[in-house]
Amino acid sequence: MSGHWRAGGRAALPELFARDWDIVVVGGGITGAGILLEAARRGLKALLVEQRDFAWGTSSRSSKLVHGGLRYLKEGKFGLTLESVRERQHLLREAAGLVEPQGFAFGDYTGRKPGRRVFLLGLAIYDRMAGQRARHYFKAEDFAMLAPNVAREGLEGGMCYTDAKTDDARLVLRVLRQAQEYGGVAVNYMAVQTLLREDGQVRGATLLDGVDGASHAVRAKVVISATGAWADGLRGQVGAGAKLRPLRGSHLVLPAWRLPLAQAVSLMHPSDGRPVFAYPWEGVTLVGTTDIDHRADMKLEAAITRAEVDYLMLALRVQFPQLELGEADVIATYAGVRPVIDSGAADPSKEGREHALWLEDGLLTVTGGKLTTFRVIALDALKRAAPLLPGWRDSLLPLPIFRPVPPLPGRALNEAQKRRLLGRYGAQAALLLAAAGPGELASIAGTETLWAQLRWAARCEAVQRLEDLLLRRTRIGLQLRGGGLDILPRVRAICQPELGWDDARWDAEQAAYLALWQSHYSLPAPDAGAAGDRHD
Repeated sequence: MSGHWRAGGRAALPELFARDWDIVVVGGGITGAGILLEAARRGLKALLVEQRDFAWGTSSRSSKLVHGGLRYLKEGKFGLTLESVRERQHLLREAAGLVEPQGFAFGDYTGRKPGRRVFLLGLAIYDRMAGQRARHYFKAEDFAMLAPNVAREGLEGGMCYTDAKTDDARLVLRVLRQAQEYGGVAVNYMAVQTLLREDGQVRGATLLDGVDGASHAVRAKVVISATGAWADGLRGQVGAGAKLRPLRGSHLVLPAWRLPLAQAVSLMHPSDGRPVFAYPWEGVTLVGTTDIDHRADMKLEAAITRAEVDYLMLALRVQFPQLELGEADVIATYAGVRPVIDSGAADPSKEGREHALWLEDGLLTVTGGKLTTFRVIALDALKRAAPLLPGWRDSLLPLPIFRPVPPLPGRALNEAQKRRLLGRYGAQAALLLAAAGPGELASIAGTETLWAQLRWAARCEAVQRLEDLLLRRTRIGLQLRGGGLDILPRVRAICQPELGWDDARWDAEQAAYLALWQSHYSLPAPDAGAAGDRHD
């Protein structure tokens, strides 16, 4: 990977920023990563800058689902669903090991909506869009075999269908890596301070390095803001009014042994009828999500509130009564903010999830949309940017997202582990294995992560903070109690030399990480709350 992704590689940044760029993408989530990839592979000189870490915002805090949008069918949004289903199928084929099928089970309880007929009609349409057919309805006894531990009272049967799931942060990293293979450049911890103008049009930006405090100027024919829920901030610099309604979605993480699931179990929340899911992910079980107005300062990191914990725990107690789940079972929590276009709907869950594009004084903003459709969103952004790129022409037809990758050799790992690594690292997977130290091809207990992944991330994946390593390059900060406190000595032994940090730097990073985990990834205090939050 190019030098600025390595520890100490930022010395080359002044020369890098002085180049003539066609496109500067602001925002290092899945939308920005997708735009960088599509621009670079089509011959454009493209640079991406992210004010925090890659995938720091919404793209590491999603529900991890790559789904076709089954619920959009009942809203009559057939086009959006078809588009999502097609993109899901592409990702399942091209990113096997990173995007994987996930079965969903939905109990058919007496009096519960949506009714069986409506649900099965939707699933028949869903299947047709994906070009497949499957059995969807199961009698109560059969359904209880597929989804053990669900409440039995009033259970008449259940519906099952298949969608997909992913590690969202690793998907962003894989797309960025692919973009770099085409010549794209991505730099984290580089914030836009001000937009630069020529003849009244945005033609670049001044940047502030969050690592060393240096200031840089970068110029480009087009600046694309892919900052998601933060987009109104940059739009304000061109005098545009706010259009976004930030909505927070929060999740609980439980041990897989405490809430064992083969299928994802979906239910309608007993208090408001919203869909809530519990699903197996990376050796743990995720429970989510909420959907409430996020009124906190967007400069601050989102965190779950006491009301959201109570909301999700109630859903668990109702759906899995015999397990007697309690807050002591929660390993970790996380919260993200969705970029939703504000239509003024009273119920946040009724707001549309389509993406939007706005061109204002040369600043092209793309926001909204879903993780699943990031390629569609990226191509739409480039279509809109094309008139601002004289001399550049491209059909902008969809291309495979990832290049094919040869299988991994050797017997040190089983086939599932090889598939997992190839999905996350592509052609770099073989190099990761070659870099592993003694004993580092073993999994970290309680996770599916290899110790070698920590070494590789520290060496080659632009880790600037310990939280980058433990919350996004790997997800062990979500998978282990205390954010992985018990294994930090071994993490240090592996990663400190790779990062080039002295003891004082490591100690400071570890203290900062543990404080962040306690304040944003653990359960809030019993009396904690957040003014202005609401579940409508």
